Amino acid sequence: MTTYKDAGVDVHLKETLLRRIRDHVASTHRPEVIGGIGAFGGMFRFGGMRDGVLVASADGVGTKVKIAELLDSHETVGADLVDHCINDIAVMGAEPLFFLDYFSAGKLDPGRFERVVRGVADACREAGIALLGGETAEAPGLYSGTDYDLAGFIVGAVERDQILDPGGAREGDALIGLPSTGLHTNGYSLARAIVSRAADADRTEPIDVLRLPRHELRGGTLGQALLEVHRSYLAEIRALRKAATVRSIAHITGGGWEGNLPRALPDGLGAVVDRDSWIVPPVFRLLAALGDVPEDAQWETWNMGIGLVAVVAPEDERAALRALPDAVAIGRVERASRVPRVRWA
Repeated sequence: MTTYKDAGVDVHLKETLLRRIRDHVASTHRPEVIGGIGAFGGMFRFGGMRDGVLVASADGVGTKVKIAELLDSHETVGADLVDHCINDIAVMGAEPLFFLDYFSAGKLDPGRFERVVRGVADACREAGIALLGGETAEAPGLYSGTDYDLAGFIVGAVERDQILDPGGAREGDALIGLPSTGLHTNGYSLARAIVSRAADADRTEPIDVLRLPRHELRGGTLGQALLEVHRSYLAEIRALRKAATVRSIAHITGGGWEGNLPRALPDGLGAVVDRDSWIVPPVFRLLAALGDVPEDAQWETWNMGIGLVAVVAPEDERAALRALPDAVAIGRVERASRVPRVRWA
């Protein structure tokens, strides 16, 4: 006789896991939430808008979870997931309402699972959004051992006339950049390849490369730098929209600059960016040196220290910079009839 548990899936464990995370999830609930966790779906009362538009997005943490597994640091990836998704809808003008997560592993580790979900819940609570539900799955054969993957789904809302649309950008508009906290959740396959290369060169293990104190990082480790949480720009976007005429916003994620900044611009327009207008954080320079990464490849892969770029009316540039103390003016919108649409000054 063969049972589901014999095949590697413990259906009773999921009930145990739900009990462990129930309080974390409940701590994020808003008045609009109807019911609790455990149902087939989450319910959220929506209203209060004249012409409201729902904005939804989904994303994952990607191979950053492999760094978290190596260093046994799992709360940060939960926050990464939430913050990345928040940014993706906030740049369209939406206020986030609720979030759902998906956690799948070859074999569920209750302690690890709770740490991940606690990070998700903490980030949701900090942003004022409800962790409405999610899914937990054991998938032996798809993942090795307790290896896991993590994905998130967010829904927000915006009044139709407040949507930030790339079509609003104009030639001559100012580009305002906001610093990142590191790689955020993109470019980790390259970073991990660099770590493996460095380990091979030193005849050591990747964990040793990640734990070695680095003078380039002021005594910090590469592992710590790589696990810095993906920054949420929700508060900054709110402040910016109060202070200036915001045409559109780009979240600099996978694909680097050319892959993201043009998404905030209409056809026929591009951007000229002054790369000397900010200091590239040392983690990027360290990775580039360890991996002998060409300059172009760095900018095509990583955010290089700027995680968000707002397109604002030129007459509002100073007001935007006053509203965001750590922001920097990085360039202008210009005509661009062909790719690449990002030109470096």
